[in-house]
Amino acid sequence: MQYINLGKFIKKKRLENNISINSFAFENDIDPAILSRIENLKQNIKLNILEKIAHGFNRTPAQFLTEFENDDGTFINKFVG
Repeated sequence: MQYINLGKFIKKKRLENNISINSFAFENDIDPAILSRIENLKQNIKLNILEKIAHGFNRTPAQFLTEFENDDGTFINKFVG
């Protein structure tokens, strides 16, 4: 499985939950600049950040990645063009 669009999926999930990037980052102890770069595919995601993001959505990293893998791809057009 290619995880090239994982950052876009993270952004989609955040927007679906109507959470600003700064709020999500603050609540999950993530630097907002790092989260922004991940969402905009300018930085690879490290495991410790993936854990924080997954927990921010009340998922384990495995659950979060499974959800990403099962996504139908419409998030690219619907949320992040």
